[in-house]
Amino acid sequence: MQKDFLRKHAGPAPRYTSYPTAPHFHDGIDGDVYARWLRQLKPDQTISLYIHIPWCDRLCWFCGCNTKQTRKYEPLKTYLAALENEMETVAGLIDPACRVTALHLGGGSPTMLHPEDMVWLDKALRARFNFDPAAEISVEMDPNDLTAEKYDALAAIGLTRASIGVQDFDERVQKAINREQTFEQTKEVVDQVRARGVRSVNCDVLYGLPHQTRKSVDRTIEQVLSLKPDRIALFGYAHVPWMKTHQKMIDESVLPDVTERFAQMNRAASALTHAGYTAIGIDHFALPDDSLAIGAASGNMRRNFQGYTSDTADALIGLGASSIGQMPQGYIQNQPSTGEYQRQVNMGRLPVVRGFELSTEDRIRARIIELLMCDFAFSFATIRQEFGGDAESILDEAEYLAGCDTEGMVEFTGGIFQVTPKGKPFVRSICSAFDGYFGTGAARHSLAV
Repeated sequence: MQKDFLRKHAGPAPRYTSYPTAPHFHDGIDGDVYARWLRQLKPDQTISLYIHIPWCDRLCWFCGCNTKQTRKYEPLKTYLAALENEMETVAGLIDPACRVTALHLGGGSPTMLHPEDMVWLDKALRARFNFDPAAEISVEMDPNDLTAEKYDALAAIGLTRASIGVQDFDERVQKAINREQTFEQTKEVVDQVRARGVRSVNCDVLYGLPHQTRKSVDRTIEQVLSLKPDRIALFGYAHVPWMKTHQKMIDESVLPDVTERFAQMNRAASALTHAGYTAIGIDHFALPDDSLAIGAASGNMRRNFQGYTSDTADALIGLGASSIGQMPQGYIQNQPSTGEYQRQVNMGRLPVVRGFELSTEDRIRARIIELLMCDFAFSFATIRQEFGGDAESILDEAEYLAGCDTEGMVEFTGGIFQVTPKGKPFVRSICSAFDGYFGTGAARHSLAV
């Protein structure tokens, strides 16, 4: 009975880090459109910067990121020179009074950068953009890349949040995903960044990996908790070999089925909340005094391409190959090919390959989906206040959906559309009911749980 229920509601669905989701971006949005959007940013608006470093010195088979393996450093040096050209072009289009309130380095492995290049990159950005003195600086870290000199460089650029990929500490699981990383290595990262004054540490843990069991996930969670991270992201492994061909290296016969995945998720979530972490959205946990927990409690949490965030900047500007930006008008994505990206930015062009301009209906659906993903509820009064009469037909859809629900997944009372505790694990599937593009085109998605 439970397996049938899970198969019905935990089927493939978008992660809704944007709406519309990236598969629905199109080539009608180009560099000229993006330039116009950048010029339209007002002096009092805030900016979040994302820098993509698309290389790793090893390729983890579970990874869904836009990255590739290299053992040489020369490609990174060439890439950084091109990245500086993109910075120059983008900064020249933005009002210099716009403040940068957050910077995130992701990849790939940003910690592949040599210490002097980390410092150079920080200086190059600050020379072109107006950084708020309290700007959050976060970096994704691979413990296998780090040295004392790199820790010092990260401290020098003002690192405020370290994001460490753990995945699983079980050796058999690690070998199956080509990600061998000991608990001791991970602890060393936590100790070193905290010794240098970093206020926040995030650990990423995965369930649904090959050879994982409830017991192995329990052991990993216990070890992660011993590190006392401020945040823990508990993600379900997204097996999408049709998009990421290196995932074909994973033996599908040893992947947990949907029932086991659901059990692993519930066990891990229970252990985290029992340890004093606040459950946030579908896959994040934070200590009560962490900014994400505070943002969630105050209704100020957001969801973007980096997942759940307390970053409330007006625009997210992505720099680097394949980076995605989120502007008030819509979304853009840079050229994913590093060679073509470098060619375009070295010619002074914005390397935009596709994007999406939001209609009024898109904005309404995007707002409803974000509220459901963040708060598991939305108020009809709030939506009417923000969008007026344009929202009525979509609100009618919500009321109809609640009225048709016979399984106790959602409810509608007092003008509030609410996802029930039973429905919360399946909120991605519930959101898909508000997705005007879901099921169109050739997009394929990972399991919703």
